[in-house]
Amino acid sequence: MSIFKEYNSKDIRETSFLEIKNFKIGRLGEEIAKKYLQSKKYVIIDQNYRTRRAEIDLIVLHKRVLVFIEVRTKRGEKFGRPEESINRNKIIKLINSAKAYAARKKWEKKCRIDAVCIVLENNCRVKCISHYENIAF
Repeated sequence: MSIFKEYNSKDIRETSFLEIKNFKIGRLGEEIAKKYLQSKKYVIIDQNYRTRRAEIDLIVLHKRVLVFIEVRTKRGEKFGRPEESINRNKIIKLINSAKAYAARKKWEKKCRIDAVCIVLENNCRVKCISHYENIAF
C-alpha cells in the first residue's frame, strides 16, 4: 500500500514532504515496537485505535494485563530523545482513550499505559529501544 493511500487525514497536495517523512518514521517505529513487544511475549490486540481526541498506537495483552502502548520514534537525538515528547497533555489523552477502549470491550481486569521509545540512526537502523512501563500512574 502506498504511503499516500494511508495518509488520508488531509488532502495530499497540502501535505509537506516533512510531514510525510515523519509519518513514515512513525509507522516504521510502530512496526519495530510490535516486533520488539512480540519478542517479549506481548500479544498484539489492536493497532492505531482512534478516538475523537487521540490515537493509541498499540494495544497488547501481557500476563493478563491490557497494555496501551504509546510509540515515539526519532531519527537521531540532535533535537532530544523521544521520551521527552510525551507530555502531560498526551498522557491525559491516552488515559481517556484507554478508558474508552476498556469500557467498549468490557475489560474489567488490570490495565496500564506504557511507552516504547525508539531512536533510529540516519540509515533508519535501530540505535536504541527503551520500554517504560506504567507511565500514567
